[in-house]
Amino acid sequence: MRKNHDMDLSVIVVSYNTADLIGPCLASVIDQTVGDKEIFVVDNASPDGSAAMIADSFPDVHLIANKENRGFSVANNQAIAQCRGRHVFFLNPDTVLKEDCLSTSLSYLGAHPEIGLAGLHILNPDGTDQDSVSYRYLSQRYTSGELSNLPGDIACVLGAAMIAPREAIISVGGFDEDYFLYGEDEDLCLRIRRQGLKIGYIEAARVVHYHGQSERKSTSAEVWRKKIRAEYLFYDKHYRPETITRIIRAEMLKTRWRILTLKICLPFIKNKGQAKEKLNKYKVIHDELRRRKISRTDR
Repeated sequence: MRKNHDMDLSVIVVSYNTADLIGPCLASVIDQTVGDKEIFVVDNASPDGSAAMIADSFPDVHLIANKENRGFSVANNQAIAQCRGRHVFFLNPDTVLKEDCLSTSLSYLGAHPEIGLAGLHILNPDGTDQDSVSYRYLSQRYTSGELSNLPGDIACVLGAAMIAPREAIISVGGFDEDYFLYGEDEDLCLRIRRQGLKIGYIEAARVVHYHGQSERKSTSAEVWRKKIRAEYLFYDKHYRPETITRIIRAEMLKTRWRILTLKICLPFIKNKGQAKEKLNKYKVIHDELRRRKISRTDR
């Protein structure tokens, strides 16, 4: 394991089934003019040949090819353990960096030592802004003291592109490996704030994000099930039991109402495909909430 942190920047990309996208992503990183940098790709056993393509086309990239899909958090931590950079840049494979993105990000951290992690200005492929900054945590309105006295105004940033001083990441133990996919960025931001550091946003550093590409082969129901389970894992780790009970009650009422209204209105809705998609989403959420409510009652 390499221990000398003698580089300005380590870039980490976790890959799963994005062989058609990670090439432009890596090329955009390589083209950036910025001090000394190294690039890691951790491939989570992609069946689409991603690892072989990266090894052939990008021989200077440090490739970690896992034999099984170990999840986003574990994969990032694998690379963090080998990084030599004083700063770590976390990047999704379905992204492309715009000009001067890395140098702008490093300059921002240099000017703001109070920042423990910063998100970047995320753009949709059409150039519009992607929602990437949150000022409140999930269901924060139901909390009562769990999230008090945290530094800064930003709660969390989108994990598609984030940069942090390596020491800040190490101080919180890296990503929480209980998260397989989804929720790990919000969790990391909260733990960094609890260390007394702020979360930042670098508006001048822009990244194009082709959202959700690693989940292209998953059904919408599967994706929503993963998201709701990650959401409640976050609650279990950071919220009081009575807060979680309030959230479950409120969310069950909301999903029941939306399922009912969608069923009533479905015959009259023009875009029935979209309406059925929403209905399936709320049914999945309701099933997960019901399962959790029964589980909590049985304790």
